[in-house]
Amino acid sequence: MGRVINTDSTGKQRNQLMRTAAELLRHLSQQQDIDTNAKDMLAALVYCFRGIDEGIDQSAQAWEKRDYWMKADELRQRWYWAGGMADELQALIFAEEWDRLPAVLVRLLPRFNDIKITKFTRSESVWAGSHMRLLREQKR
Repeated sequence: MGRVINTDSTGKQRNQLMRTAAELLRHLSQQQDIDTNAKDMLAALVYCFRGIDEGIDQSAQAWEKRDYWMKADELRQRWYWAGGMADELQALIFAEEWDRLPAVLVRLLPRFNDIKITKFTRSESVWAGSHMRLLREQKR
């Protein structure tokens, strides 16, 4: 019997979420004002960063099972920002403090320097309705 290979690993999911977030940031940089489409994109960023944050712990636990403690710690340190950024963006959206948005987005850009976008591959359906979904979470 051969080895079982997980083709949908947390690392692959993290890369896909980072690519989605990079495309969202590019779209947001081209927006002139905060309309419903921009709010949907911002909320989708929150979901991307949450997904990244959730996957980090799974990946780190896999390293810890193999007694690679330093590698697990390094992974957590490299990606610590994702959970905090999700919370910060969520608070910004709930409070509708759009004047703070440019500063937050500028702080995000260095995290995406290594992702080159020559062609948009994500459709609008990826972020459509994300703002309403996020606002429904607030009411719970």
